[in-house]
Amino acid sequence: MSFTDPIGDMLTRVRNASSARHEKVLVPASNLKARIAEVLKSEGFIQDYVLHKDDGHQGAITILLKYGSDREPAISDIKRVSKPGLRRYVATGQIPRVLNGMGIAILSTSKGVMVDREARKQKVGGELICTVW
Repeated sequence: MSFTDPIGDMLTRVRNASSARHEKVLVPASNLKARIAEVLKSEGFIQDYVLHKDDGHQGAITILLKYGSDREPAISDIKRVSKPGLRRYVATGQIPRVLNGMGIAILSTSKGVMVDREARKQKVGGELICTVW
């Protein structure tokens, strides 16, 4: 398994764990992944996340997945948009609406990692990391 795309790896782990109805998933930590987890939590796609710091090592993030009353996963799909081989940058006016606002797009902007709605409000574009619904 190559780690040329650590963000893609994180999203895949979350997608797989969610469709397998796991309670939580462990991903290697990074500042960007922690901020993505923060956005997923604030948007209600995950219950919570816990940052584990190891001395000298990068540590890990435990993501607690969220399900509806009928054990339906809160995340039906999560897609990587900007990949290391093909970065996708969008201007404010080009930020996509995911499922007419039912889903979210997560962007990495000059003002930090944020959800599409927030980026439009602050009138900033950036790298389109992924879409979630």
